[in-house]
Amino acid sequence: MPVTVAILGAGAWGTALALHLATRATAAPRVRLYARSAEQAAAMRAAGENARYLPGFALPASLEVTADPDGAASADLLIIATPVAALEAVARTFAARGARAPLVWLSKGFVSGENDPGLAHQRLASLWPAPLAVVSGPSFAEEVAFGLPTALAVAATAPGVAGDVAALLRGETLRAYESDDIAGVETGGALKNVLAIAAGASDGLGFGHNARAALITRGLAETARLAVALGGRRETMMGLAGLGDLVLTCTGDLSRNRRVGLALAKGRNLAGILAELGHVAEGVPAARAARSLAARHGIDMPIAEAVDRVLHEGLPVRDAVAELLRREPRPEAA
Repeated sequence: MPVTVAILGAGAWGTALALHLATRATAAPRVRLYARSAEQAAAMRAAGENARYLPGFALPASLEVTADPDGAASADLLIIATPVAALEAVARTFAARGARAPLVWLSKGFVSGENDPGLAHQRLASLWPAPLAVVSGPSFAEEVAFGLPTALAVAATAPGVAGDVAALLRGETLRAYESDDIAGVETGGALKNVLAIAAGASDGLGFGHNARAALITRGLAETARLAVALGGRRETMMGLAGLGDLVLTCTGDLSRNRRVGLALAKGRNLAGILAELGHVAEGVPAARAARSLAARHGIDMPIAEAVDRVLHEGLPVRDAVAELLRREPRPEAA
């Protein structure tokens, strides 16, 4: 098990995971929480909490809050906890500083922009000199920080790494399970945010529980089709990184993406919604990326396409629903 863990990104999820690791009852590693600026790190140390992103949770004395990239680069394990849009830049920065330890990320989404999207492990493989891994699954940061029961999936590019990371994460209230399907785990994490926007919009329009359940189920089918096209396995979508995360994000009121959908259903402007949210809603760029990938691979993803059209082309939410309902039904297993 690594002696020192650097968590790169002091947002809500990075801080919550740092708290979990630093307060483990047994074999707690040394944890460095890397903030993007010296000012942010100093403010957190002075307040004894992350007042901006995770207020109300005291930072233990054993947790080192730092803005020193060299100190973070020397850790035995690096965990990126930034929005997916920053993932590649952060990896390049720390690779250039000599980091040679395995790299893990908590980000959920597609990388490299709207016109050429892809999975993170494929894009990072050429620039990182050690194994790569992703952590995904149903996990609101606030509940992890509270120490509420949580289960996660870990997948990696090299045998044994997923097991090592899962062992590191396991604690009194957190379970971590190994997966050998990194493409499937990443795809599930990316698409659940898109579908959560759809679920929020459905609930915001008052369409009820039946509609939400149908949307989750058909959305899972879309996710499985894309996962297989990207090299993953359909059965992975029935696990924590697929169904588990999808249900949480579509139904839990802590979900940022669900809140985006709720606001869209009220006729709110997307720019205003995102400004008020104050955090990144990963489903917004992921919807455009999913639509691009679906076109590239010849996959039918009507829900993801409808979300993208609502977000980026001004299609009214009710019109998007009407179009989906007018579609000619296909066999359920298709």
